[in-house]
Amino acid sequence: MRGTSILGILVVIWLIIGAIAAGQRGYYGGDDTNCAEAGTILVTIVAGPLNYIGANPKIDCELPEPSK
Repeated sequence: MRGTSILGILVVIWLIIGAIAAGQRGYYGGDDTNCAEAGTILVTIVAGPLNYIGANPKIDCELPEPSK
């Protein structure tokens, strides 16, 4: 059980570091968030400390247009 609690703490710390990195990049400041911005924020948080060693994840999503 002790190993899982340590792993859980490490995951939380990892995600907090990613959230800080997204904040430092100014990703939380936009008023109108689209798919690409939301995806970029999410992958930046998931990347965690990798942001500080050069990772700069970006998401570009094209939603399909409805048929006419």
